[in-house]
Amino acid sequence: MQVIHTIAELRQVLAAQPRRAFVPTMGNLHDGHLDLVRQGRAAVGPDALVVASIFVNRLQFAPHEDFDRYPRTLARDAELLQGAGCDLVFAPDERELYPEPQGYKVHPPAELADILEGHFRPGFFIGVCTVVAKLFNIVQPSLALFGKKDYQQLMVLRRMVAQMALPIEIRAGETTRSAEGLALSSRNGYLSEAEKTEALRLSRTLRELIARWQAGARDLAALEAEALQSLRDAGWQPDYLTLRCQHDLSPAREGQALVALGAAKLGTTRLIDNLEL
Repeated sequence: MQVIHTIAELRQVLAAQPRRAFVPTMGNLHDGHLDLVRQGRAAVGPDALVVASIFVNRLQFAPHEDFDRYPRTLARDAELLQGAGCDLVFAPDERELYPEPQGYKVHPPAELADILEGHFRPGFFIGVCTVVAKLFNIVQPSLALFGKKDYQQLMVLRRMVAQMALPIEIRAGETTRSAEGLALSSRNGYLSEAEKTEALRLSRTLRELIARWQAGARDLAALEAEALQSLRDAGWQPDYLTLRCQHDLSPAREGQALVALGAAKLGTTRLIDNLEL
C-alpha cells in the first residue's frame, strides 16, 4: 500500500487504473471506516483500486470547535487501512489541498443544509461539500462510500453528486457500533470510561422517541421536547432530538419512512446518532 501526499503523484499513480473506489476520511480511524474500505474492495474486486483519503478539513470546523486538537494518527491509520484492503492513502497537508485561500466553495441548498447539523454548525456543509467535491475531482472514483452515522451529510453529498451530474455512485455503510451499542466515532476517544457508558443514553433516547411514535403519539413537538428534557435531566447539552422523513429530513409524517436523529454534548464531547425506523 502506498501513502501519497501530493495531487500530482496521486494522479500519476491513478492513471494506470481507471476503476477505483474511494473512502474519504479525516483520519483517527475506527472499524466503521474500515468496514467502508472492505465494502469498497468487495464492490470493485481485486483488479481495481481502493483509495482512502486522510485530511482534517479546516473549512468544516467553526472557530470554537476542535480542529486543533482533532487527533492526527496517520501511521496507525495507514496500518489499519492496509489490513482492510486499501491500495492507496492520499494524505495531503493543507498547503497541498488549499494552496491559496479557497474562495470557490460549494453551497448546498438551505432547505437541506441549514437544518439540524447545519443549524447548529453554520457553514459545516459548505466545508464538507467543498472538500469532497475537490477530492472527487482529484481521485475521480466510480464509487464513493460514506457511513450512515453522518446521516444528513450522506444525504447532502448524494444530492450534490446527483445535481452536479458526477459519474459517481454513492454507497452508504450502516452505522458501526461497539458491543454495547455506542455508534463508533473518531471523537469517542475524547470520552472517559464513565462517559462512554453514559453515551449509550443518546441511542436509548432515540429508541424511546421511535417507540412513542409507533405507539400512536403524534404531537411531534411534544415528543421531541420530552426527549430533549430527558437528556438535559441527565446532564447532557442536547442540540436536537427529532423524528424526520428519510427522503428529505422534513418533519415526520404518517405513512413515510422515518429516521430519528440526535446531537448532544456530553461533557465537552459532541455526539451524534440516528436510527432508521
